[in-house]
Amino acid sequence: MNRPRRHHDAGQAFPIYITVVAGLLLLALAYLAVGQAAVNRSGAQTAADAAALAAAQKTRDQLAGMWLDDLGDPTKWQDVFHGKGADNACWRAGQLAAQNDATLTSCVPGLLRYTVEVRTKRAVGDSVVPGTENIRSTESASAVIEPLCTFESTGEGAKSDALPQLRCRDDKTWDPNPDDEGSLPGPGDLFDVHLADGEANHQ
Repeated sequence: MNRPRRHHDAGQAFPIYITVVAGLLLLALAYLAVGQAAVNRSGAQTAADAAALAAAQKTRDQLAGMWLDDLGDPTKWQDVFHGKGADNACWRAGQLAAQNDATLTSCVPGLLRYTVEVRTKRAVGDSVVPGTENIRSTESASAVIEPLCTFESTGEGAKSDALPQLRCRDDKTWDPNPDDEGSLPGPGDLFDVHLADGEANHQ
């Protein structure tokens, strides 16, 4: 006499089971949409970081070249270490943004600094969340060019025709000699390039 009731109870539970499964599936798809958006934002941030660093590195290399060009005239060194006279390298930021599947939407150069904004070329894509299919992530980043060396144009007991000694990071010193390439620091010895937020992206 009780068996029909058990079958009846099972029949009532089946729609509830279907509803629960459907709800869990919808929840899983929603989490997938959130994950897609997070990946898209992460890609945008990577592109922004790379773009800012690339522009700063290009300027760093140019400044180092300017220092070599002005090696015999120490009166011009200070301008170089202050970032004066370098060309705008935002074009380089655009190249790196494109290589990371993004578009450079803004680039603001400054003395020893670049601030960029990029937007991903790919949208988040179709999902259970309405309106996400056309959403593209936008992120920004700033990179700075940090001078690593100081110098004195004249020193007590120094010869008038001697070039100033460079005192750089980690107590490294350089005695520049135009006739000795080994005595000349490279771009990475003169300047450090890193993201403005202090992340460990030193080059």
